[in-house]
Amino acid sequence: MDDAVPFGATLGIVCLVGLLAVLSNRLSTRLRVPAPAFFLVGAAVASDLVPALGGLDITTVQRLVTVALVVILFDGGMHIGVTRFRSAAGAIVWLGVAGTVVTAAALAAAAHWLFGFDWYLALLLGTALAPTDPAVVFSVLGRREISGPSGVLLEGESGANDPVGIALLVAILSAGTAAGWGAVGTGLLVFALQMVVGAVVGLAGGRALLVFMRRVPLPSEGLYPLRVLASAGVVFGVATVLQGSGFLAVFVAGIVLGDERAPYKREIERFHSALASLAEIVAFTLLGLTVQLKTLPDGRAWLIGLVLAVLMAFVVRPVLVGLVLLPVRLSRAERVFVLWSGLKGAVPVLLGTYILTTHDPGALRVYDVVFVVVLFSVVVSGGLVPWLATRLALPMRVVEPEPWALGLRFRDEPHGMHRYTVAAGAPADGASIEALPMGENAWVSFVSRAGALVQVRGETVLEAGDELLVLAEPDVADEVEGLFTGVPDGAPDVGAEG
Repeated sequence: MDDAVPFGATLGIVCLVGLLAVLSNRLSTRLRVPAPAFFLVGAAVASDLVPALGGLDITTVQRLVTVALVVILFDGGMHIGVTRFRSAAGAIVWLGVAGTVVTAAALAAAAHWLFGFDWYLALLLGTALAPTDPAVVFSVLGRREISGPSGVLLEGESGANDPVGIALLVAILSAGTAAGWGAVGTGLLVFALQMVVGAVVGLAGGRALLVFMRRVPLPSEGLYPLRVLASAGVVFGVATVLQGSGFLAVFVAGIVLGDERAPYKREIERFHSALASLAEIVAFTLLGLTVQLKTLPDGRAWLIGLVLAVLMAFVVRPVLVGLVLLPVRLSRAERVFVLWSGLKGAVPVLLGTYILTTHDPGALRVYDVVFVVVLFSVVVSGGLVPWLATRLALPMRVVEPEPWALGLRFRDEPHGMHRYTVAAGAPADGASIEALPMGENAWVSFVSRAGALVQVRGETVLEAGDELLVLAEPDVADEVEGLFTGVPDGAPDVGAEG
């Protein structure tokens, strides 16, 4: 019992820090600086002031952050879902893969020719900085939500390019410092294997998990979210053992589950959303503890980082990635917003820790550069996102908090009951309920607008953002869905020109 007091004090301090991290979102909204910046910088400063905090084993940090990313990517996949992903699938895959490769190559060339990095380290640096993080964007936007294809594309791109960036770094590390076409061939083979195996395991794992959720009941409601969480870990593990991308696998599995019904699905989604928020705090804090601010002046890391960050924000992303984005159908405002909002987050810093483990003499310098670039991207580029969204007059809606919920429980799955959100431009947007061609086998029974109930009458005019509960027979369900979402089940991909 002698250690009870020190342990209690430590636990209290850790929980107090966690509470401050949660409350930092209020400060983030006021200062227009993404909350992750506070976690990253605060942890870095703390590790310099209290050296014991920076004594974490780098492998332990990598593993903990990997678990956090599994949670974040799985939740991100569920948030997108099959319907939203399918509406821009071609654009998401194209931008996630080609955009990552172009960004990595351009930054590698800049690091080599401008600052004298050898090609191996330059490629590692460029690849580490390639992935984007939409959580940073949405943290800055706060309660404002971007409507239309740009929001889907940003979410999908980050979910796709995180696994792509990680797989690309693994491929480069596998090829090593060897020169010649043999090394290139080895890297391409490893990369292709990671992508294909990850996608296949994710699809199969997502479908298997869905069957498991529907057919195997559990004795307690609280066990259902835990089962899904454990299953996501299994999907990651299987893909990794098979030499695939576990990150891509959990992201795809999350997409598969996103729109599907299952027992306690809303509770599962709330649990994973809260857990993803915690995972983001943990990831940025742990990664911040690995940074030593006192080493940034060494080798001009801060200057190199600033130059690369400016090049990425004003040249690489808008020009080179802009060329990649040309085949995608977007308005000029949406295109500008997507290209500016490719912000960096936890994944580049995580990839930087893998570079540290190579024990290359220049690895620490590369890691410091990664930190500076991420910090610039989060604070400067991220801070301008709300202003840019307003300036471009993008379709946005303010999502007000809705702390009160009213629901019904059913013993069996309610097959004829469907929940929709009226999309902007959908046939139902601006139409009265009686004017909708739903026939006699479907009817609207519940409408919620801006967090308040709307009386359902034939003359009630629906608006974009309205949440509806619709009863519809199976034979007309697909047609009814198209009225409210604008994307009927089975519609072809319209995310890219072709």
